[in-house]
Amino acid sequence: MQKLMIITCYFPPEIGAASNRIFHLAHGLKTDYDVTVVTPLPNYPTGKIFPEFRGKFKIKTQENSIKVVRLWLYASKSKNKFLRLFAMLSYSISLVWFFLWNKIPDKVIVQSPPLLVAYTSMFFLRSKKRKLILNVSDLWPSAGYELGALKKGFSYKTLQKLERFNYKSADLILGQSNEILAHIGKIASKPQLFLYRNYPDIKRLSIAPTTTDDTLKIVYAGLLGVAQGILKLCKELNYHNVELHIYGSGAEEDDIKLFIEKHNDLPIYFYGRVDRALLHEELRRYDIVIIPLLNRIYGSVPSKIFEYAKLGMPMLYFGGGEGEDIINDCKLGWVSKAGDYAQLNFTIESIDKEVLTSETRTKIQEYAYRYFDFEKQLRALKTQL
Repeated sequence: MQKLMIITCYFPPEIGAASNRIFHLAHGLKTDYDVTVVTPLPNYPTGKIFPEFRGKFKIKTQENSIKVVRLWLYASKSKNKFLRLFAMLSYSISLVWFFLWNKIPDKVIVQSPPLLVAYTSMFFLRSKKRKLILNVSDLWPSAGYELGALKKGFSYKTLQKLERFNYKSADLILGQSNEILAHIGKIASKPQLFLYRNYPDIKRLSIAPTTTDDTLKIVYAGLLGVAQGILKLCKELNYHNVELHIYGSGAEEDDIKLFIEKHNDLPIYFYGRVDRALLHEELRRYDIVIIPLLNRIYGSVPSKIFEYAKLGMPMLYFGGGEGEDIINDCKLGWVSKAGDYAQLNFTIESIDKEVLTSETRTKIQEYAYRYFDFEKQLRALKTQL
């Protein structure tokens, strides 16, 4: 069986869209390839190596018929840009060491971002005999600038050079949105471009009964980071006949807990991080799920859209861009302009609970399983590899 390697910064037991996406990709390819995943020791989103992996430099395991090699890195979630850079650099150094002492297969999929890790892989693995596939989930450094995490200057220009090098060194580029592929097409003409959405491969669940009282129960689940802006959402939401339920963990977690403690009169409920299978059961207890982004990020299409659709959950999308178009075109719920909380509250007030029926949920789920087909997309990808 032909061998294939996937190089990524995120992989289970870490949570989040990135680790889930790579897991499903690796799991889907293992029937045709002998798959090896190279990833750091688990540390996301806590910024600390998970207890059971501490004190290790390298761990090899066999997980679901996939070889997983976990390498050392300096884990950190510090806001200090130098510490964050060192964290990425430490994993890049571990990768170089791994490349020197191990036979690398002729097909390698590299996850980007982080740009530095992707650059390290693309630079050291270039070969006429090897096919390099770059899996681009976000457009850095432009996404970092739109989030306010980066400023234009020397560092930004350096990252742009790494970005261009990565694109031009790839033989095939997988992009999760049409915006990403359009951006890459303006920079590099060599690689083939393939739209690879973050469709989840999840068990189909029955449609849960809807709530019967007048209160609109809104739920958010996922990373509690700067990009999502959940703390600001807690502060700006109009709670008239509305409840907000929050699942997840991340940089804003402590601040959110503190806000809830200081405003215990508000109907905000925090549950922390839960297992994904349990989360799917929990989500169905609520009326709608909210998918917020603090700012519109060019190229970004949250994978939650496809996952929640397969659960049959109506969505309130607050992020703009291509994700907004998908919600509207596929009739998956409501949209509101990113960053406009007055419009968000108006949109919420306009939602009639009488339309949030089991029939509505069934239509959403049926559409998702027909058009957000993981297996069909995977078969198309295999013809390109």
